[in-house]
Amino acid sequence: MSRRLLVAGALLLTAAAARAQEYPRAAVPDLDRLTQELFAEIQSDQVPYEDLYETLLQYYQTPLNLNTATREELRGLLLLSETQITSLLEHRQRHGALLSLYELQSIQGFELRTIYRVAPFVAVLTTDPNAARGPLWQRIWQEDNNALFVRYERTLQGRPGYLPPDTTSTGAPASRYLGSPDKLLVRYRVSRSKDFSLGFTAEKDAGEQFAWDPKTRRYGADFYSGHLVVQERGRLKNLALGDYQLQFGQGLLLSSGLAVGKGAETITTLRRSSVGVRPYSSVLESTFFRGAAATVALTGTVRATAFASRKRVDAALQTARDSLADFSEFTSGLLLTGFHRTPTELANRQALRETVLGGNLTYASRGGDLQAGLTAVNTLFDKPLQRRDEPYNAYELRGRRNLALSASYSYLWRNLLLFGETARSSGGGLGTVNGLLASLAPNVDVSALYRHYARNFHTLYGNALSENTRNINESGLYLGLKLRPAARWEVSAYYDRFRFPWLRYQAGAPSTGHDWLVRLAFSPTKTSLLYAQVRQRTKAYDADSLRPVPLLVPTRRRSFLLFYDASPTAYLSLRTRVQGSEYQEDNGPARHGYVLAQDVTVQPLRRLRLSARYALFDTDDYDTRQYVFEQDVLYAFSVPALSGQGTRAYVLAQVEVNRHLTLWLRYADTHYRHQRTVGSGLEEIEGARRSDVKAQLRYRF
Repeated sequence: MSRRLLVAGALLLTAAAARAQEYPRAAVPDLDRLTQELFAEIQSDQVPYEDLYETLLQYYQTPLNLNTATREELRGLLLLSETQITSLLEHRQRHGALLSLYELQSIQGFELRTIYRVAPFVAVLTTDPNAARGPLWQRIWQEDNNALFVRYERTLQGRPGYLPPDTTSTGAPASRYLGSPDKLLVRYRVSRSKDFSLGFTAEKDAGEQFAWDPKTRRYGADFYSGHLVVQERGRLKNLALGDYQLQFGQGLLLSSGLAVGKGAETITTLRRSSVGVRPYSSVLESTFFRGAAATVALTGTVRATAFASRKRVDAALQTARDSLADFSEFTSGLLLTGFHRTPTELANRQALRETVLGGNLTYASRGGDLQAGLTAVNTLFDKPLQRRDEPYNAYELRGRRNLALSASYSYLWRNLLLFGETARSSGGGLGTVNGLLASLAPNVDVSALYRHYARNFHTLYGNALSENTRNINESGLYLGLKLRPAARWEVSAYYDRFRFPWLRYQAGAPSTGHDWLVRLAFSPTKTSLLYAQVRQRTKAYDADSLRPVPLLVPTRRRSFLLFYDASPTAYLSLRTRVQGSEYQEDNGPARHGYVLAQDVTVQPLRRLRLSARYALFDTDDYDTRQYVFEQDVLYAFSVPALSGQGTRAYVLAQVEVNRHLTLWLRYADTHYRHQRTVGSGLEEIEGARRSDVKAQLRYRF
């Protein structure tokens, strides 16, 4: 009792300036800085960062209650170590519910940097807000987390794709986009943690048409998505109707958007959490299920999930020319861009029907120390898949059906966590991922993960840790380390050795490679962060030669990053970023690329927030291009690829018109030196400048 009185008294004093012990949550979470801390660096525009961003925002909108969250739910944040989670659960068991978020400072292992990182996504509620539920429609109507978004984007310069119809020199029609250069999005979302989620999204990309043509399955906007999810109805733990995502085990068969992969966070992000059924509200057109899913508690420790999905996906259909071919009509693969701007892209739109049926059975001990699960995913297409006749495609998925089965486990013993998942697909290929996280001392954490994905292992919705973009044709061993040698100092490092037993695209023979990273971080104050990072990745690719036998040469990319984030006052934030890379093929000449960026964020008025960046970039070619995170309007994600020489600048304004209406305005401009055109093909701009505008309105009901 004395302990509770002391803590309560301390909290009352601490919270006097924080409005009765309530942690002042930011109006917009600083996902920019968080994603930079989690990722090592960005080297590709093919990674679904928007899906990750969307998932983090879902956590922000429906924060996790630290007084009721389970071990698995806390793991799902990817921000807490196993030692920190154990300390929190023991604190709850020993002393009861937390009184305030400030009480985290009294729990062993929770330093200020961790508390600041996790604060936007958690809450401390001493009473259950869902204890007295009224009708669902009434809770939806009265929910504060209820908003409508409308967004508009456009590139100001003209491009050939938007010119009037014309003909080429041969008299054939010139390729043109069918729609306007405007990009539009409408999104509505209302949700409450562990109760319900209702959402609707409509999107039109630049170049796409607004068209009403039921024969081609077009009903106004190009893409629609919607969902209704209800939770915690007795034994019914989750029911999703419409669009949803699934994540079980280590993501080998089913993985939702919260998958960071190899990054500067070398410990907490290595293990995937079985978050189960999640609502989907992103605009990526290929990473979700459409239908129904339900999770039922069979006992206090066993849960069963069943799901069914049917939707149309993009594919280029082909007709066999040989009458003896296995398939008369087939597709060489799924198209994931989501663009339907030209007649060819429109012909590929929703050309293939996909049906997915499956389920999961999970056992979790009452303390959460032991977890085991079985997962089955059966995917069927109405037309078969048949890759192009290339050697590297010899073991790719072929036919109309793929059945994959997996078993997963997770076991916590003291400061050691063991986890893994092993799966088999229809063709007989095996995939397995097994790892461990361990706290060797209060200031030393280590991790290890071994993976093996056979060349004939096929999973269409899996995204376990890998060097390839898909879990196929790869073996590897990952070793991670995190040290805190002194207060406010942290060292993170990993080494990953990988091997590709079969051929890959642009690699005509089996090959090996490695990837390592070291980051040194220092937090001078509660709100400032300074870190330096070096990363090197070495992979083998075909040499540019006319040799009849492929010759693999090592290709090395070494990158460095220096980042400083400081807030001298509550209304001013400064960020400086210096990054560069060196790219070298075999023993050839090294090529380089650099970026220097300065960000400023000010809040001159209570209802006005301004952010701006000015950046200089200089790269030798596209191989040394630089990807840099940028601040954007809420729910948007901007990571442009900068190559050549020039400057990049943007200004972002956020205006709270009133308590219901918020407006975002963004203008971005890239000016290239020594270039007469920007881009190529239908996207080519005459001149050396590209300018983009974006506006977004949010109305909170």
